[in-house]
Amino acid sequence: MTTIELTLSAPVNLRDLGGIVIDGGVLREGVAIRTDDLAYVTPEVASDLLANGLTAIIDLRSPLEVEVTGRGPLGAYPIAYHHLPLIADVGQSMKDGRPQFSHESMGEMYVGLVEVAASQLVTALNIIACTPGAAAFHCAAGRDRTGVLAAMLLLVLGANDDDIVSDYARTGDNMREIMRRSEPVMGAMWRALGIDVSARDETTALLEGSMEVSMRMLLQTLRDRHGDALAPLRAAGLSADTEARLRERALGS
Repeated sequence: MTTIELTLSAPVNLRDLGGIVIDGGVLREGVAIRTDDLAYVTPEVASDLLANGLTAIIDLRSPLEVEVTGRGPLGAYPIAYHHLPLIADVGQSMKDGRPQFSHESMGEMYVGLVEVAASQLVTALNIIACTPGAAAFHCAAGRDRTGVLAAMLLLVLGANDDDIVSDYARTGDNMREIMRRSEPVMGAMWRALGIDVSARDETTALLEGSMEVSMRMLLQTLRDRHGDALAPLRAAGLSADTEARLRERALGS
C-alpha cells in the first residue's frame, strides 16, 4: 500500500527516562527518550528534538506501519534511523484475525515480544549504548513495544520493578490522546489488513483498570520461565560490555 496523507501533530506520550533511580544513582536526561509515533511530528517538534540532542531514532513498528506513514519530517534531518520491528506482521499477531486488547493480553504479548524478538531488543540496547546523543525509541502509541524496550533498558540499568512499572503506567493518563492522535493511522492499517474494526471501540478496555497488570506480568513471567528477566536477551547476544556501556552513559561517566 502507499503512504497516506497525514495530519502532522506533536507526540502526546513523549518523555525522557531521565530521573529514574538506577544502580549507582539516577538515570541522567539526554540518553533515552520513549515516545509515541515520531513519523508524523510537526517540523517544529522535529527541530526541537534535534536541538535538544537527538541523534538516533529506533523505530519499533512493523513494516506495514512504516509503509503507511513513511518517516515524516524527521527524515530530513541528519539523525540515524534504525528500523527494528518487534512485530513483523501485525495481522498474524492477532488472535482470530482481530486485535485483542486487555491488560492481561498485553502482558502475554509482552512476554512473547521479549522471547521472540530478543535479538531486535539487543540491537536496540546496543544502539542506545553507542549513540553519542539521545536515542528516541517509539512504536505507534509509545506504550507496548516501546514499553517493553524501556523495561529491558531499565532492568539492565538496575532499576527496581516498582519504578519500571511506574514509568510504564504513566502512559495510562495519555491513552485517550494517544488514541485520538493515532486513530487515522491505525484505521488505515486495519483497512490494509482487511479488518473492519474501530481502534477507538476495540481499545476501550485499555482505558479501564490498572495498566500495571501488564508490566508486572511481563517481569514475573520472564523470571518464572527463565530465572532472570534478562536471560532471553543475554542468550540473544546482550553482552557484559554493552551493559557496562549503558550504565556508564546512564550515569554520565
